[in-house]
Amino acid sequence: MFIDFARIYLKAGKGGDGAVAWRREKFEPSGGPFGGDGGDGGSIILQTDEGIRTLMDFRYRRSYKGENGENGGTKKQFGKYGEDIILKVPVGTLVKDEETEGIIIDLKEPGQTYTVVKGGRGGRGNARFATATRQAPSFAEPGKEGDERGIILELKLLADVGLIGFPNVGKSTILSTISSAKPKIANYHFTTLKPNLGVVKVEEGKSFVIADIPGLIEGAHEGIGLGHEFLRHIERTSVLVHVLDISGYEGRDPIEDFHTINQELFQYNEKLKEKPQIIVANKMDIPGAEENLKRVREEFEPKGYEVLELSAATLQGLEELKYKMWDIVSKTEIDYETYDDYHIDVIEEEEDPIIVRKENGMYIVEGVFIDRLLRGTHFNNRSSVRHFQKVLRDQGVIEQLKELGIQEEDSVFISEYEFEFFE
Repeated sequence: MFIDFARIYLKAGKGGDGAVAWRREKFEPSGGPFGGDGGDGGSIILQTDEGIRTLMDFRYRRSYKGENGENGGTKKQFGKYGEDIILKVPVGTLVKDEETEGIIIDLKEPGQTYTVVKGGRGGRGNARFATATRQAPSFAEPGKEGDERGIILELKLLADVGLIGFPNVGKSTILSTISSAKPKIANYHFTTLKPNLGVVKVEEGKSFVIADIPGLIEGAHEGIGLGHEFLRHIERTSVLVHVLDISGYEGRDPIEDFHTINQELFQYNEKLKEKPQIIVANKMDIPGAEENLKRVREEFEPKGYEVLELSAATLQGLEELKYKMWDIVSKTEIDYETYDDYHIDVIEEEEDPIIVRKENGMYIVEGVFIDRLLRGTHFNNRSSVRHFQKVLRDQGVIEQLKELGIQEEDSVFISEYEFEFFE
């Protein structure tokens, strides 16, 4: 089965904690801070790969976690960085945020990479906090948690030419004849349950990609049958080749078929009206085809459509079709339905906000930044406490508390801890 939609959960690695350590070498009686920084956590990166055609791998594994960074060591040794995870996806994969369904990025170039969740920064060791006035800091900084989010991967097929039409009109036969693709072919509806890709070589240096889009039915734009699964693959083709069963062998009228399919296309996406469309009258080898061909020409040629006669079974007209497709492809600017102007949900590297508020007479300070500060503070150590107080002042927390009306000896709740306020 062709998997072109997947939901996965990603969590980048946590940064390693900074170390509290001291110099212990002989002949260094004064010692000094010697703790190293923690390593950054591993990120998770999406990378397009032309050798991958489906999102099948994500059907069996839906959760990925980046490697944590190592903690810092003594002698100012840095912790090892967590290893990044690179997830390979097909070219043409649209990435959305699972919660908001906002578009993160459209991965449409071969070899394109994107860091979808970033590893947490490693915490600083106590050696980093040494100053002329604070020569023996006995505290370090904890590592930051990595980003995490659920994402949706949606694959929209990239092809130059899309073969469209009702089931069993001969699209797979055409594809297998003019390209190296080997789709399953049989005389029953919905033989093709996934888009098949093939490369058509016209001559040296001239080739294009063609896709056999599975047969559509009435109501496809509303999701009837496998409508939405098929229609999304048509959006990015440059040229549409509309294959009709000109023989009417199955009791359908080719003119009605044409209008029905186009109605489904245009109700799904109005922009599909702008794509060049060739009409291919297939099965010309079957009795009765000539009469229908005349009707189709009278109906569509005055409207600017070109109608080509074809018999995929006897190879009649295939060369003409191949060169006609190349002629249009070579003159048509690629206009894939891309989403470059709608990046609304990229995770930015920014400081975590500190929230200072008063609720039911209590003064509350909270936020991820403040939680990390607390975890890195040793309250039985004077210099560590001084550092804690300085950060609160530098971040404007003290000023905001005073604006809220705090008085000496009032309680301040920071995370799960209660402190008395003193100026």
